[in-house]
Amino acid sequence: MYKIQILNHVADEGLAQFNKDKYAISENVKDPDGIMVRSKPIHDMDFGPNLKIIARCGAGVNNIPIDRCTADGICVVNAPGGNANAVKEMTIAAMIMTMRHGYQAMTWVRNLSDEDSAYGQNVVESGKEVFRGPEIMGKKIAILGVGNVGSRMAKACHDLGMNVVGYDPFLSHNRQLELRNYLDFAPTLEETIAGADVVTIHTPLDESTKGSINGKVISQMVDGVYLLNFARGGIVDADAVCDALESGKIAGYATDFPTPRMKKLDKVFCTPHLASGTPEAEINCAVMGARETIDYIENGNIVNSVNLPDVSFARAEGDRITVIHENKVGMLGLMTEKIAAAGLNIENLVNKAKGAVAYIILDFNGSVPQTIADALTAIDGVIRVRVIKA
Repeated sequence: MYKIQILNHVADEGLAQFNKDKYAISENVKDPDGIMVRSKPIHDMDFGPNLKIIARCGAGVNNIPIDRCTADGICVVNAPGGNANAVKEMTIAAMIMTMRHGYQAMTWVRNLSDEDSAYGQNVVESGKEVFRGPEIMGKKIAILGVGNVGSRMAKACHDLGMNVVGYDPFLSHNRQLELRNYLDFAPTLEETIAGADVVTIHTPLDESTKGSINGKVISQMVDGVYLLNFARGGIVDADAVCDALESGKIAGYATDFPTPRMKKLDKVFCTPHLASGTPEAEINCAVMGARETIDYIENGNIVNSVNLPDVSFARAEGDRITVIHENKVGMLGLMTEKIAAAGLNIENLVNKAKGAVAYIILDFNGSVPQTIADALTAIDGVIRVRVIKA
């Protein structure tokens, strides 16, 4: 029986994907075959020798030690797009509330005395001039990162009458062509934010994006810009944002990742990492993570991996071998030589690489002895071998 360890709360709809006759699911299982996690940091967690896959029931994977997992032959998958609509909706709502000073106006009304607010419309009306803010229609919005969330933002903002420009150096040319009806793409970050009334961030947090929205970048934005960050807190230099808010360079900042200094500023609309936290998104991500886990454990198929290449195809009638190995010349030849020497015929194989690592699936029309796995494991550069029985 396979063992799945659950960290954080995972929606019941996701756990229901597992066949209870095949899987034992618990927070406290020892040496699990798979881990399902949401936002809990597991960088310091010890992984047992049987751990095959970690499923992040969400998009960001900065809470997972990716490099260590790759070195140990552990597949890491996520659920891209599962919470994208939730984040898009929250970002749109926060943009409007920030530009129209909704939170500040609401707080002012709540602080009125009962005598002022009961019948004193003149008092209530006086708040209009204080909290008047601009419409979003006709404004230019710069979208940094046009992936699952950013592309939805582009469509929504276009439909709301905004002028949309996007920047994403990693987006394929074909995907850019698909989105051309909703936005224009700029070749550089500087050209994207130039003249934008609103800048919204939808990039992952990694070494290349950490602190990338800093004082220098902010200085290139228009005075009175509105900045939105519902991606990850570390992407922005929080102190630089606070300085710009205090100077008036930034007219308003909406974020899911407040800091102690930031949350005290009147121009900040801050929420507690709430954007992706809808019941619908939780279910979507849990179901995706569970299905990816099951398919990898039972079939070796990889979908939505962040550290290994995606390889997925229907199985032949016999056993299947999967190999995680270093992406270097001659590896496939060495493996097929070992298999041929054992008198086995390969029914089908696929070998794909992702950076410095590669993944191969080999299907057979019969049974594969464990000695083949041992022989493949002995090859220099092989990280992990699995034999998945028919």
